[in-house]
Amino acid sequence: MKKGTKLILNAGFIMALLTSCNPQTKKDLTVSGLDPQNFVTEDGSTSLYTIKNTNGMEVCITNFGGRIVSVMVPNKNGILVDVVHGFDSISDYISKPSDFGAAIGRYANRINKGIIVIDGDTIQLPTNNFGHCLHGGPQGWQYQIYEGKQLNDTTLTMTMHSPDGDQKFPGAVTATVTYTLTNDNALDICYDATTDKKTVINMTNHSYFNLSGNPAKSITDHILYVNADNYTPVDSTYMTTGEIATVKNTPMDFTTPKPIGQDINNFDFIQLKNGNGYDHNWVLNTNGDIKQLAAKLTSPESGISLEVYTNEPGIQVYSGNFLDGTLSGKKGIVYNQRTAICLETQHYPDTPNKPSWPTAFLEPGQTYHSECIFKFTVEK
Repeated sequence: MKKGTKLILNAGFIMALLTSCNPQTKKDLTVSGLDPQNFVTEDGSTSLYTIKNTNGMEVCITNFGGRIVSVMVPNKNGILVDVVHGFDSISDYISKPSDFGAAIGRYANRINKGIIVIDGDTIQLPTNNFGHCLHGGPQGWQYQIYEGKQLNDTTLTMTMHSPDGDQKFPGAVTATVTYTLTNDNALDICYDATTDKKTVINMTNHSYFNLSGNPAKSITDHILYVNADNYTPVDSTYMTTGEIATVKNTPMDFTTPKPIGQDINNFDFIQLKNGNGYDHNWVLNTNGDIKQLAAKLTSPESGISLEVYTNEPGIQVYSGNFLDGTLSGKKGIVYNQRTAICLETQHYPDTPNKPSWPTAFLEPGQTYHSECIFKFTVEK
């Protein structure tokens, strides 16, 4: 009797082991439905990190490009919904080039013809967008692996060790991105960097927001406010012309909140034609004061609002004009045109070549610091 019992127990133990290895066993998923195992590469260099607050809000981030993968916030009915575009696995992020959720570096936005001049030396950066260097070049930091460190349930750091000559940029740079989720439903993102040689740096987060919670739905009904009386016009290659122009009496005026779609297809206005919609930098009125509201986005459907605060002089508003249905994201949902909007706090595009604009040069001994707060509220 005892012998038989022992055999049964052993058999049960073996079955338990087999069950634990069975891929059909229930997995520990994030609140947003992500499987962390799908974000681990074969060499173990990438992971999925999760931060939460006391309200149940959850943000998932991968160290591949320092990307925000999901942001779960409550809608007007108290239901948690995901409000950013992204993919379900690291393999999709690698095989489907995008900027979804990325910590962009070294230089967010465009540098004219990929040329910068530092102390009389002309440096040719790689070009990857209409003859310009966009978002740090074809292998910018969004396609590199950050060193991730979970400090606690609410705070995560991502560190990039960028060698001298990375994408032809001078100087060995160490940059840290710190993500902190506060109990008032704000995601506070701080960027800090140092260099051993004079260089340029301009970091931002490139999350694609759809506050409706339905990533298949257009964001043209979202209400947008931008605290800016001026913007920087672009030419047909999306490069800033050097002009700072007033938004008054133009479709670029969001000083009074209005639906994104109200004027977006007014291609008689050359700037909307050049940008294929909104893809421009606004000159913020906030003068670097992070306590002043820089922008606000609201979904009438979900009631979710996103307030943006920053110490940066500008914000790039990109209305997802080049999403074209060729990418399927989380849960297999197709990302069509204008199903998301980006609110990228940063220095103005091509600042290194426009001396009168806020400088993006960083010297040895100096510390670059940029901060962006995405605060979520509910309009009932």
